[in-house]
Amino acid sequence: MSAEIEQLFHEMYAAFNRREIDRVLAKMHPDVDWPNGWEGGRVHGHDAVRDYWMRQFKAVSANVEPQSFRTEEDGCIVVQVHQVVHDVSGTLLSDSMVEHVYRIENGLIQKMDIRP
Repeated sequence: MSAEIEQLFHEMYAAFNRREIDRVLAKMHPDVDWPNGWEGGRVHGHDAVRDYWMRQFKAVSANVEPQSFRTEEDGCIVVQVHQVVHDVSGTLLSDSMVEHVYRIENGLIQKMDIRP
């Protein structure tokens, strides 16, 4: 995996943690296919991802830090992520490692999946 791809993900996760949504969306295809890891199902496109995150940020505070990167045989990029989630009162809800699996085409994220 190239240093450019790793840098892209470091920047994207840092922007997400700062709640700079438009900066993160700029790295995604306009019709991105994104998991709704909080409520279930999937969302499609920038507007749907923005709406999902805005609802999520009102209920929980998630911080995600990439730990490692690898490329799978099918070309997907897997980011091992340390994810810490608190509710709005600050109570810890989750502290876990998960895998975020990305499909990138033409430099933009087309799809993301979450693996426990």
